[in-house]
Amino acid sequence: MTVLVQTPKDWTKILWKRQSFQDNYIPPASFLSSLRRNSNFKPQTYWPLVLLSCAITQHISTIFIFLSIFVWIQQSKLDPRTMVWITGGSSLVGYAIWEVLDSISVKTSERYANRLKALKSSILIFLALMSLTPVLRTLTAATSSDSIWALTSILFILNTLLADYSALKNAGQVQGRLTSVLSMNAAMSASIVLASRLTADIAVFALILFSVQVFTLYPFLRHRLKASSTIIQGTTTMLLSILAVALTASLSWTITFLLSIGLLLITFLAPAFLVWAQKYKNEIRGPWDVAVPKVN
Repeated sequence: MTVLVQTPKDWTKILWKRQSFQDNYIPPASFLSSLRRNSNFKPQTYWPLVLLSCAITQHISTIFIFLSIFVWIQQSKLDPRTMVWITGGSSLVGYAIWEVLDSISVKTSERYANRLKALKSSILIFLALMSLTPVLRTLTAATSSDSIWALTSILFILNTLLADYSALKNAGQVQGRLTSVLSMNAAMSASIVLASRLTADIAVFALILFSVQVFTLYPFLRHRLKASSTIIQGTTTMLLSILAVALTASLSWTITFLLSIGLLLITFLAPAFLVWAQKYKNEIRGPWDVAVPKVN
């Protein structure tokens, strides 16, 4: 009678087959053979990260541009009627840029439908703001200014943290993320709260109209610009940053200095720090990890 003795070479890593080994058996010197270090890690380079950070820089710049416009209107340094004309002209320029981008990637029938939707939305927004302006002006009449400034700061911080900074590849793609909707609502709520501190109906109308353009319409254009060209992306970031610094310089040099440092940190130093920190990435995967299913 011969007894078959199984060696480690006879062991197979399957559970359905009855073997003479223990369930937790591991062949000698094979436990670390399937060890993988940073298997899912893709090293990043500096300039692509700088381009990715441009969307954040643009968003922060638009917030400070809006706050500067609010202060100018509140201090009567800017005529609200002039602001309405500036907002209308900026909307036409943005719409022209959108049409140029649509002519490259969108069919004619879809472009016609988009024009009708944009026209209907513009008319509805304009009429709604005209009718709600007297109500918005007295919305926070019984609230102290300190509470308004604190609430506005919190809402704009939420708007920055929850904003969608990705690129929009297709013209028909819609921002469907919950964070994007919450970010837009936070920005509009902050705008309405600030507008309620103004004294004239035309001033409230001008500020809310500008906030709709900055926090609702411009993010869609920013997504398209980010997906179109790196030169356009960089140029837009530079122009918005210069405009934000120039507008805040007329209000406070301290805020201007802090804003300039913040924009430089976000745009140039933060990507450099991420590139430097990549060498400390140490993700270890092995046979003890749960299998990840591959779904086609």
